Amino acid sequence: MARALDRYPKPELLIQIIMSETIKKAANKSVGKSIRILRHQHGWSQEDIASRLGISIPAFSKIETGVTDVNLSRLEQIANIYEVSVVQLLTVDGEQAELVPSHLNVIQKKLTDREGEIANLQRKVIELYEELRNKSSIAV
Repeated sequence: MARALDRYPKPELLIQIIMSETIKKAANKSVGKSIRILRHQHGWSQEDIASRLGISIPAFSKIETGVTDVNLSRLEQIANIYEVSVVQLLTVDGEQAELVPSHLNVIQKKLTDREGEIANLQRKVIELYEELRNKSSIAV
């Protein structure tokens, strides 16, 4: 009878295994959430990041949802894409996400920047037109 019981793991070991798996799943979900938050903050699609990583969109989706374990090498690649450290990637949380501009704010800033560029180009066109007009009136 004692031999039959020896074949099965002790309850303490089973609890450790279950806790380890639970912690691992929670960590994967947390890292995935951080990656998703950063992707949204940059206004990028899953396809954009998957392409930069050289993996399929479903593979990247599994990283974001915490289904797949992410090794250190992959975390370094992702951190480099977002221009953050691996530590920052692992510690992004909801409070930080609210402090960083949302996807809409990023687009709005890009639009404002482009409008400024257009205004500068319009000024240059007007200056060149005035310069050309002044040169042609002097030549006459």
